[in-house]
Amino acid sequence: MLTLSNLSPHPGAKKQKKRVGRGQGTGQGCNAGRGMKGYKSRSGSGIKVGFEGGQMPLQRRLPKRGFSNPFRKQYAIVNVQDLERFAAGTKVDRQMLLDAGLVSKKCALVKLLGNGEIKNALTVALDKVSDSARQKIEAAGGKVEA
Repeated sequence: MLTLSNLSPHPGAKKQKKRVGRGQGTGQGCNAGRGMKGYKSRSGSGIKVGFEGGQMPLQRRLPKRGFSNPFRKQYAIVNVQDLERFAAGTKVDRQMLLDAGLVSKKCALVKLLGNGEIKNALTVALDKVSDSARQKIEAAGGKVEA
């Protein structure tokens, strides 16, 4: 009967690691299978990623264009019509939009745009609010907190 206590790999499935540089009797003695002399026989050598034998590498031959700003702020966009699902008198903040599935976690900042209409009086506390969105919320009886 086959149990965990008597499992073993198939014959020939496990091979011992080749021990190079351990004498002539091993068949990998003397130069340890690295050949005689040259760059690749030395310790610490090896062709680096992208090395093209001295030819000008591809990443240096191609022209460089543009600029990526590391301090760029990325906003998740929410429209006024998306806020219609909340009840009147509700304070809408980032966490509430996250729970409703209107923004994802990766977007740290939220901006409200004025696309659509709103009838519920809401209190909105977001990072940025456009002028048209502010007017529509205030016209519906709500208010925008900075």
